[in-house]
Amino acid sequence: MENRAGVLKAVPITLRQANEFVKKYHRHNKPVQGYKFCIGVEKDGKLVGVAIVGRPVARNLDDGKTAEITRVCTDGTKNANSFLYSRCKRICQLMGYERVITYTLQKESGSSLRAVGAVQEIEVRAATWDRPSRRRKEQKVYQEPKVRWRLL
Repeated sequence: MENRAGVLKAVPITLRQANEFVKKYHRHNKPVQGYKFCIGVEKDGKLVGVAIVGRPVARNLDDGKTAEITRVCTDGTKNANSFLYSRCKRICQLMGYERVITYTLQKESGSSLRAVGAVQEIEVRAATWDRPSRRRKEQKVYQEPKVRWRLL
């Protein structure tokens, strides 16, 4: 089947490729350390977005049945965010995950998530990973309240 111009297409990518894309295009997050899988989205043969899925960052949610979409990043291509969220949701379903979550900053609309049937679970207060026994240099984004979304 031939690829039509302007159609979004899922492609396999490595964590290195995904992190390079995140480094170049993401507004406020840095590349990630660990992951379960990554996918990309191409339009007309060009990589226009990436998604990285891993274990939940919050250890109390890491029950082995929950996956977290830790990064979704695009170059602004229309519908690429929703495309990535829907593919991640489907892949997680096929892998046997019972729950798929992700977070947005409270000031972000979440329209791409609503487009794939995600629902807001909870508002999460701003927190820091820094502890006296384990000093961490913080990203500014962690000082902002977030919304946790459930896709599955």
